[in-house]
Amino acid sequence: MLRLNRISKTFNPGTVNEKRALKDLTLHIRQGDFVSIIGANGAGKSTLFNLICGTFYPDAGEVYLDGRNVTMEADHVRARQIGRLFQDPKLGTAPDMSIEENLALAAGNGGWLSRVSAADKRAFRERLSLLGMGLEDRMKQPVGLLSGGQRQALTLLMATYHIPKLLLLDEHTAALDPGTAEKVLNLTRSIVEDNHITCLMITHNMQSALDLGNRTLMMDQGRVIYDVTGEERASLTIQDLTEKFRTLSGRALDNDRMLLGIEK
Repeated sequence: MLRLNRISKTFNPGTVNEKRALKDLTLHIRQGDFVSIIGANGAGKSTLFNLICGTFYPDAGEVYLDGRNVTMEADHVRARQIGRLFQDPKLGTAPDMSIEENLALAAGNGGWLSRVSAADKRAFRERLSLLGMGLEDRMKQPVGLLSGGQRQALTLLMATYHIPKLLLLDEHTAALDPGTAEKVLNLTRSIVEDNHITCLMITHNMQSALDLGNRTLMMDQGRVIYDVTGEERASLTIQDLTEKFRTLSGRALDNDRMLLGIEK
């Protein structure tokens, strides 16, 4: 479904700030895979997402989406098939527009109330009620007044209003408090699994990386160093993952956020 062939990307080449973000990376994601991606800061996780989305192009290699070569396709063209959520809940919605208007944008109605039919409003209320946050009774409220968790849940609903071929979640619960993060993760699981969405999720929460989806990737220095599924994945613990990182990378895990997740 998603195939990356020998992708490489270097920033600021030939300067003192040169950074090889991805190194000859090959990856195949199957239709319906829900893949969690972990790795220390600078491992290349967000760079990988940006290349998939077309935010920038690789120096070498090819990106295929659903059998089509999209390597040099513009980001706004790929956006028709790819949904993405970011760490910051403020991204992905229009804060000065109402919940109803934001959903109208996601539905393809232009976002203007004059274009929202009674049937649209009923559909919006029904979908919002699935979030369990009471937003169906606040559809006229500006999105900028919502809490971070409410806004991220709305963004997830918008990104999947029309089921995308691929959903990218870039640490989409990292800025939320633990209780709210758990609610958004449960909502994520439900939407992805119920709609059979192919999904990649970057996370620093190693327990989430093992609990959600069917496959876990570990990245380090622009490469995938561990790819695990099935019974092997089901038997792993967080301690197993940290040991895998030490063995495969040749150094101990020193990412504070991931280590804090281990201590909980």
